[in-house]
Amino acid sequence: MLVYTARRFAVAIPVLLAASVLVFLMVDLSGDPLSDLRMQQPPPSPETIAAAEARYYLDRSIPERYWLWMTGIGGNGDIGLLQGKFGPSVRGGPFDIGEQLASGISITIRLVSAAIVMALGLAIVSGVISAMRQYSKLDYTLTFIGFLALAMPTFWLGALIREGGLWFNKTTDTSFFYTIGANSARVSNMTGWEYFLDSAGHLVLPTVTLMLTSYAAWSRYQRTSMLEVLNSDYVRLARAKGVRNSVVVRRHALRTALIPLVTVATIGIVGILEGVVIIETIFQWRGLGYFFIEAVKAKDTFALMAWLMLSGTLVVLANLIADVLYGVLDPRIRYE
Repeated sequence: MLVYTARRFAVAIPVLLAASVLVFLMVDLSGDPLSDLRMQQPPPSPETIAAAEARYYLDRSIPERYWLWMTGIGGNGDIGLLQGKFGPSVRGGPFDIGEQLASGISITIRLVSAAIVMALGLAIVSGVISAMRQYSKLDYTLTFIGFLALAMPTFWLGALIREGGLWFNKTTDTSFFYTIGANSARVSNMTGWEYFLDSAGHLVLPTVTLMLTSYAAWSRYQRTSMLEVLNSDYVRLARAKGVRNSVVVRRHALRTALIPLVTVATIGIVGILEGVVIIETIFQWRGLGYFFIEAVKAKDTFALMAWLMLSGTLVVLANLIADVLYGVLDPRIRYE
């Protein structure tokens, strides 16, 4: 297993390198980050334009800019992905892309991790129950809930849940649901326990929104996979030998039925990152979604490149974790 994991890491390196080329070309050719400066009235002097182009390395060729962005060799000491420097931001010197990205990650991880754990848990439970009670009223109910959540656009579902929280607070004259931000404004004056409760309270509504969008699809895959395994020969043989049904489901069927869900869930990380952009905008979280939206508004090319490279790295790591989990869940799979 260790050898296989090392090989997968080795394969991931050229994949990430190819992704970096695509990210650079896609963002670099998407527009001019200095377009607002060029369109100012009165027009800036040619010297000002030239200085700005040199500041953001726009006076270099595309291959030179990519080399600078990756290595930082030949730059001004503010660029070089391999050195942990993401490049200068068009929003000015005080705006550090690395610091802002790290701050956004810490906020978004709270939301994404909680949503993934809840979505996986509910998807596995509901999928197994639906498969074991196929065509029952409970199966139809869970199927309806899943398709209903799957059919709802993320932005509409998030707005609906947020308005529901506001309506509940207004009706009960309380602040039971937090609908803005990842923490309250007075967070700096809170103790450890107060900070935990405040963070948990702000997590509820956005987590439920992100969880529902993932749970809806994952539960359908789990139900289908579980039905296929329950009708397989080895499960029928175990039942014919008199093995209790709970043991058959837990030790034989569920473990195998989880393999397709692992694949879908890891690939679904891309969709979760897309959902984070929408949900953080609705609930006004200053995480990776906010970072991405603000970078697009400002035409901050280096910030966009940093966000896309982070997303690509997460996808590659998720697929590596999925491959390793195959060997854990299915004893027939061995990596030499």
